[in-house]
Amino acid sequence: MTAKQQIQLDLRLTLSDIAGLARVQRPVVSMWRSRNKHTHTPFPLPVGVRGRQELFDAAEVTGWLSETGRGNNPQAREDAAAFASPPGPDTKIEHFTALTALLALRCLRDSPLGSHSVEDLLDMADECDPDDELLYSELENVGGQLLPLARYADQLSNASYTAAAAFELLLDRAGPDSPAQGRTALTPEAVDLAVSAALELAAGSLNPPVFMDDGGSGFLPAVADILGEAEVAVLCVGAGSDAAARLAWRRMQVLGRYKENLRITRQPPPPAERSASVVRFAQFPSPSHPLTDAVQVLAAIDEMALGMEGHATAVVLAPASILTDALPPSPEGRDAGRIRSDILRSARIRAIVRLPQGLVPAKPRQAMALWVLGEAHNHVEIPDRWTMVANLTGVDLNKDVLQDLVGDLAASLGDRTQIRAHSFRFTTLVLTRSLLAGSGSLTAAAPAHRTPQQRVPSHAEASSKLVAAEDLLTQVRDGGPPLAALRLVAGKVAPRPPCSVGEALKDGSLKYLPGLRVDAGHLEAMQSGSAQFTIIGPEEVSGQQPWGSRKINQLVMANAYPQGRLTEPGDVIFTTGAQGSAVVDEAGSGVVLYPARILRIGARNKASMLPQMLAQDFRNAPPGPWRQRTVRRVDTEVKPALDGALAQVAAERHRLAVRLAQLDELGGALLEGVVNGHFGIVDTPREGTS
Repeated sequence: MTAKQQIQLDLRLTLSDIAGLARVQRPVVSMWRSRNKHTHTPFPLPVGVRGRQELFDAAEVTGWLSETGRGNNPQAREDAAAFASPPGPDTKIEHFTALTALLALRCLRDSPLGSHSVEDLLDMADECDPDDELLYSELENVGGQLLPLARYADQLSNASYTAAAAFELLLDRAGPDSPAQGRTALTPEAVDLAVSAALELAAGSLNPPVFMDDGGSGFLPAVADILGEAEVAVLCVGAGSDAAARLAWRRMQVLGRYKENLRITRQPPPPAERSASVVRFAQFPSPSHPLTDAVQVLAAIDEMALGMEGHATAVVLAPASILTDALPPSPEGRDAGRIRSDILRSARIRAIVRLPQGLVPAKPRQAMALWVLGEAHNHVEIPDRWTMVANLTGVDLNKDVLQDLVGDLAASLGDRTQIRAHSFRFTTLVLTRSLLAGSGSLTAAAPAHRTPQQRVPSHAEASSKLVAAEDLLTQVRDGGPPLAALRLVAGKVAPRPPCSVGEALKDGSLKYLPGLRVDAGHLEAMQSGSAQFTIIGPEEVSGQQPWGSRKINQLVMANAYPQGRLTEPGDVIFTTGAQGSAVVDEAGSGVVLYPARILRIGARNKASMLPQMLAQDFRNAPPGPWRQRTVRRVDTEVKPALDGALAQVAAERHRLAVRLAQLDELGGALLEGVVNGHFGIVDTPREGTS
């Protein structure tokens, strides 16, 4: 199918879709619409509405991009289907199930579908799925939309290059509304932790390892990605028949279609083949097992533990309130406690880890926990059995943390000799009988891990940081004379202990100011000649909107919002949530839009806090309640030198920004002048060249 034929299939794009297709920020598309409204190439008009979103014809948009040269994607016409959706009253989400079934059918048939009739498509579906395990019902229920969707599936596959890439694109676009994710989706860091731990647990298997997940989560696709096309493994999806299980089966059929090293199954291998390492994933709640009740979750884990044979292992993820925290004294809590104690007595739990908040985007304040189940310590006397315990509350799960934690989890399956030989970074050995004797948190014996901001650096670490900073300073100086007077020496002052934002607010070190709710009609673009205040909203804080691009008239501000407060130089403007960020307002006299907010350093504590450091700590903090975030303070003895150095850096940044703007303006002037014949350029040889 040619690109021209593809566009003729009448697709629709939202403004966000257009931004993604053109590889620009979303506000750029709005600017195109307004600036080209009265030109000879106006932006295409919307052709419909879906909810509150305007819809645009993909052919008109790609034609406009091609004619005007706008955007950063020369292949926008060919890529349009990857960002568009079919027309009609249905949304992308409502098309989602049928499209995933069509992509699976196209992959299994290894041929396009759009040229076939509805009857032919259903016959092919029946041939590929005679027992209706993954796609036949999904296609049969579509009705008259089947053929247009089949053509769109072809177009989407062509734009994404492969059916597998198109399938993953659909999952990403559907987001939390898809059956694969819903409100149970985990962050990539959580998936990486579970999958990396599972692969480490399976390492050394004499036969191809078996990875099992019947919860419809994203663990097995991540395993397939890491294994690539070389390492052999068996991926068992499970025999569930709900929508999430069928979707997971379709996804694995597509992902494993061209990977000969992977064997995709629904049933676990027979006992004769179980000499290999068997690792099971379990997430609660998950798409196929939306259990949230503590008794039900623990009963399901208990049943899974009882069914484990030989050297089988499992990686379990569930809310910390169920797996690690103290259970409530209610009848339900006591029932859950009895089941949790029974699982501990089985000696199958080899590691218990309380994880930080923010690993479930739909519930950013919920902390998760991880259990590693393995072979019981049958050779160890019951009073001497142990469990490895860790508390990672407030720790950022970066690559270094994940690597060391996975090493700790893998070592937890060893015997006493192997555990003594391993240098554990996070986990602590705790006698299982002490966990059974207590009624509180299972991770109470493991203190919360200290973050880099909370601990005193070692001499080697301090020396390493000094060398790295000197290298950066040398690189900056190589580009010119700036920062020439700056000299670094070994630190002589111990860092001050950090504090939480809540503590700083309580003792007056910080002052909190809420953002202002401003009517959208009072916001205006930057204009010359009028007295205006700069608007600072979530878009400016996150960088989605240029700083200073939105203003509010000073008279409007005074009349409509007399209670409104302006920022002061050094105020830290921050946002919360999954995409939270923080910036320093260097100039002041700005109006902060809610839900952005202000933290202002108290006058008597300006000697111990720096706005730049406060903003950096906010940006680097893990998701969670912002008042609990840890912020650092600087000793008064070193602060004057640090202030001077930061001022030099800021001045150099400003100088380079001005020069960059001048170079951009010069480049534009040269381009316009030469192309329009206003002047020419003589290339003068440089000194030392022939």
